[in-house]
Amino acid sequence: MDTNNWRPGQAEPAMDTADWRTQWPLDYRLRIVNKILDTLMRHLPVSGQEGWNELRKIAVRFEEKIYTGATSQSDYLRKISLKMLTMETKAQTAMANNLPSNSAVF
Repeated sequence: MDTNNWRPGQAEPAMDTADWRTQWPLDYRLRIVNKILDTLMRHLPVSGQEGWNELRKIAVRFEEKIYTGATSQSDYLRKISLKMLTMETKAQTAMANNLPSNSAVF
């Protein structure tokens, strides 16, 4: 899939009127992919356009995986939020572990 021209809904499930995905506006998915991409860019080093394209592919694949596996809109948002929060927490923990400790006693 060409992620530069990616549009949500290309792998939509069968037309089930009870499926939450039929009520989900397409631009929401694009916004979520962009939020995932922003989070990835804060925590993973990239160089140039090629690195950015790779991160975008990762963001798109992750969003598609969650979207197709989610049982509801709230499940979709919960899973994405949890993963992004986990990434933020791990990054903060890693930064805290890399800080020099101050062994001076006051």
